[in-house]
Amino acid sequence: MVGGGAGAGWQSDLERWLAPFLARLGHKARQRMCPPYVAGLIGPGDRKSIQPMAERLGLGTHDRLHHFVSAGNRNAAPLLEELARKADNLLGGDDAVPVVDDTALPKTGSASVGAAPQYASALGKRANCQTLVSLTLARGEVPVMVGLRPFLPDSRTAGPERRRRAGVPAEVQTPRAKPGIAIEEIDRLRAAGLRFGAVPADAGYGLSAPFRRALSVRDLRWAVGIPRRQKVCPADVAPIFPVAGRGRPRQRPIPGRKSPPAEAILAGATRRSIAWRRGTKGRLSARFAALRVRAAGGPTQRIGDRGNQHMPGEEAWLIGERRTNGGRKFHLSNLPAGTSPRALAATIEARWICEQAHQQLKEGWRATPANGLDHFEGRSWTGLHRHALMTMIAYAFLQAQRLTGAKRGKTRRRTAA
Repeated sequence: MVGGGAGAGWQSDLERWLAPFLARLGHKARQRMCPPYVAGLIGPGDRKSIQPMAERLGLGTHDRLHHFVSAGNRNAAPLLEELARKADNLLGGDDAVPVVDDTALPKTGSASVGAAPQYASALGKRANCQTLVSLTLARGEVPVMVGLRPFLPDSRTAGPERRRRAGVPAEVQTPRAKPGIAIEEIDRLRAAGLRFGAVPADAGYGLSAPFRRALSVRDLRWAVGIPRRQKVCPADVAPIFPVAGRGRPRQRPIPGRKSPPAEAILAGATRRSIAWRRGTKGRLSARFAALRVRAAGGPTQRIGDRGNQHMPGEEAWLIGERRTNGGRKFHLSNLPAGTSPRALAATIEARWICEQAHQQLKEGWRATPANGLDHFEGRSWTGLHRHALMTMIAYAFLQAQRLTGAKRGKTRRRTAA
């Protein structure tokens, strides 16, 4: 494994692996500073901010590293495209999933771009932090981070003046909701040729009907978490035209049945125990129930005294999950009607790997020191965006080394046998 306990050969491996990235950087000064920056993220040391990395690398001053990551007006798109190509070579295919989630970087001040009091899912509470919308390509138990994009909250403490001072580009000055950012990232990865199957996402994204529709109109399969009170309609719900006692006849239909919450519609459903992978303490399993429904995510329509309500959307699976500790979760998926319960559970539970990737990007794993995603001390959009990109490149290299080592181990075992 590359890092604190690695042999001396990983630096030469890194130079070869970075060659296509350097070719896309173009400028010679940038080409010189990219390998030390990535090596500083991978190498020993608990703190991966610019000044400590420069000291460990023997650069004398941290000015060049700082200029590389925070100054200039270069386009990150070529490096992101190359990262997507590398990830596709490692994991791409119909059985890979691009997990949509976000991760929080706690901050004590309010001057850093995007820093504001907001809900941090990783912390389970509101906190002053920066949030990055993340996309993690995963196959089996191997993740590679392919997208980390800063989210800009539209709040008094993170308003237009703050965004201007932080150097936020004009094309992203207008705050976007996290689901909208995620869709843009998925479009970018598809344009780069990344191959994947279903798109998993947690309830922070799954509750958004526009997010689910955007995936469906792109002919993508999805499996997303939803709140327990998410309204759903029975699969056989039919439109009706109620006859009013007075006034004009109704011009648009309404659902013939009410839309109950997800937890109510699954209350009496039959559950079965399904195991989806082996964890550190044995097989992970839960009890699942699945029914075909229509999510209340279509166009809005006024329905009597209930005001505007979402009409039934596309047919989908409603899945209820009950863990051994008593925890309950609910999910929606547009996987085909013939999908087996085991396949539904496997697609839903594929989300867990992104949490591991977030932790490894911040804290490292096994003999590898932290990759330093949350160690950046600059305040600008450019600096945060580039630092996040460098951590993704470093992490992808580590995963490439891990997979190469695993293949060599299998070859040696076959040879010995």
